[in-house]
Amino acid sequence: MQQNQSMSLTGWALLLALSVLWGGSFFFSKVALSELPPLTVVLARVAIATLALLVYLRIRRQPIPTDAATWTAFFGMGLLNNLIPFTLLSWGQTQIASGLASILNATTPIFSILVAHFLTADEGMTRNKLVGIALGFSGVAVLMAGNGVKTEGIPLMPVLACLGAALSYGFAGVFGRRFRRMGISPATSAFGQVLATTLLMIPVVTLIDMPWHLTMPGVTTIAALLGLGLLSTALAYILFFHILSVGGAINSSLVTLLIPVSAILLGYLFLGEILASNHFAGMVLIALGLLSIDGRLYRWLLGWRRKSGTTAKP
Repeated sequence: MQQNQSMSLTGWALLLALSVLWGGSFFFSKVALSELPPLTVVLARVAIATLALLVYLRIRRQPIPTDAATWTAFFGMGLLNNLIPFTLLSWGQTQIASGLASILNATTPIFSILVAHFLTADEGMTRNKLVGIALGFSGVAVLMAGNGVKTEGIPLMPVLACLGAALSYGFAGVFGRRFRRMGISPATSAFGQVLATTLLMIPVVTLIDMPWHLTMPGVTTIAALLGLGLLSTALAYILFFHILSVGGAINSSLVTLLIPVSAILLGYLFLGEILASNHFAGMVLIALGLLSIDGRLYRWLLGWRRKSGTTAKP
């Protein structure tokens, strides 16, 4: 029996709220990066989120695993889902606009499809997924507009860094499937991976950034870090897992389409960022790619053709 994946108005409102939270991560990061190096920003983000999620688990009286196998998985997930992508995105945002970084991040489901095709036995490639991947990468090409390697255009390395983050998220999506089989709750998985990331980041930041040499950040930067950790990481995780439980994986993945819109609006309103027409064209192509991947584009076209055929009959 096919499962009903429709969501209520409340579900859609929560999805919109989640897009603002995750879109806000690009805004908060951009603000924090004005005073702090990328690795320090990442450490602050996951450390604050760890404390917040620990409080959440204690309030909900959810147990925290202690076995080695579970924590090995947490460290693997923390590396793929937090440390690598957060670092690449943060560094990328030191060179390009937060809105553009969010658009590039919207390619995550495309990379997820590619990774799942080669690493899983039950999520192979289909025609609509292949078309979606082609549209998505066409969108990235339009974003670059043929001048990605020129100094007056979009710099190439930050774009590759953001795409690398999306690829890491793709591997994380496949890797994270094991937590359900292990019987670990989503909130506990979120806490485990951000705590593991914090532990991994501490020696890295100590050796590279040497935070004791950094100037004490201002109130605005501290507020951005709190927003990044509490809102865009801890609260966003909890909200996402709730949407996943009531709306299903397909509906919850639609947040990827909304994140760039939120990030672009926040960047425009508060950071003075301006995106060119090719950026919006690229975002449209990426959106069409995502709609093709989950089948919505084909269903819409099929419904339109049926209605047109019915209307055309005498």
